[in-house]
Amino acid sequence: MLRSILQADRYMERHQHHHNDFLPFSLSTAQELVSVYGSPLYVYQLDRLCDTIEHITNSIPYPDTQFQFASVTNGNVALLQVFKNKGWGIHANTPGDIHLALVAGFTPDRIVYSGSNLDRSELRDILAWEIHSLNLDSLSQLETLIAVRETFVNPYTAVYPQPRLGLRLNFPALTGESRIGVHPDEFERANEIARQAGLTIEGLHFYRGTGTNATQAFTDAIDTLLTIAMQLPDLAYLDFGGGFGYPYRHDKAAFDWQEFGHILTEKLAKLDKQIQLTIEPGRAAIAGCAVLLARVVSTKWQGEKQILGVDTTVANLSVPSVHGGYRDIISWQNSDELFTTDVCGNTTYSRDYLGRNCQLPRLKIGDIIAIQDVGAYGYAMSSHFLNRPRPAEVLLEGNLHRLIRLREDYLTLLTNQIFEEDRS
Repeated sequence: MLRSILQADRYMERHQHHHNDFLPFSLSTAQELVSVYGSPLYVYQLDRLCDTIEHITNSIPYPDTQFQFASVTNGNVALLQVFKNKGWGIHANTPGDIHLALVAGFTPDRIVYSGSNLDRSELRDILAWEIHSLNLDSLSQLETLIAVRETFVNPYTAVYPQPRLGLRLNFPALTGESRIGVHPDEFERANEIARQAGLTIEGLHFYRGTGTNATQAFTDAIDTLLTIAMQLPDLAYLDFGGGFGYPYRHDKAAFDWQEFGHILTEKLAKLDKQIQLTIEPGRAAIAGCAVLLARVVSTKWQGEKQILGVDTTVANLSVPSVHGGYRDIISWQNSDELFTTDVCGNTTYSRDYLGRNCQLPRLKIGDIIAIQDVGAYGYAMSSHFLNRPRPAEVLLEGNLHRLIRLREDYLTLLTNQIFEEDRS
């Protein structure tokens, strides 16, 4: 118990200081990283990542709980292996998520697929990989999966794959208006389809929505969710899904894992049957462990406003709809005088702002800034928009660092292109 309390205190201390101009590491470390690996550069801090993983894990005392990292937020294999070493599994949205998880060393029984709209070849891949926990999005996907499954029959033993099946929930009172999931009115038909194929619907997957920081939005849903789940006669697990948020703005609500874990455990303990609980944090687990380092390459003033040009672009961050259009930006320059500052990317795209109206000291060409909280949907949503190759990724372990993804170069922009060389 002492260990978990100390870990929780350590996590909260880091979290509370994270937005108060808390520097992720020393200036000398930032300079060394940029000197060795170049700029811009994604830097992941192993200690912060491990603190967060342990905090979330220790916040839910329900005894039969498994944690699955939602790798849609970050698919770097070296980082997936951190979650593996901490005892977590992988929550996959796509076959690509599954492929990366297998490469990272996860066994098929530690991977849960909860996606939508797969074609027959993709469903065949999932069965071939022997992923046996599948939360399906529609009756149509259930029927297609069963049809594909029949092609896997062993001609000598007549044995088919036996995946563990669940349904993704679509219930507007809990999930909001969503394209994803199966309504409880369809449960009976889903059970009938599964049983005709010798399968059962064993689980229910609940997805609250992307980036929800209000703890009460989850805890208020528990009673209704459990009532709906108990409509499944073969219920064996409840996948409480993801959607857990991260407070990119320090003055906004932050999700309270301990409160959530206590209430959820209390509710589950009152059920007439023992069920397995699955929790799928993504953004909440990894957002705060990473920064994007960039160098100032241009400065100018527009009246009282400082305009900084840096050597990265919004193409290296997720779209504003995913993170609310805000990230803390810090510098290592000591100054009591701060200026309203726009931090601008290295393209002529009119919306290439990394930050607007930031409060930063007067900076000069060559200074390093850090864009905070890029661990989730940073590299994962980066692109070649305006033909800028993507940055490298580095893992920082105390005073040691190692490359976990190479920097792209201009040859990357030609990958898979087919064209005739100019012979003029």
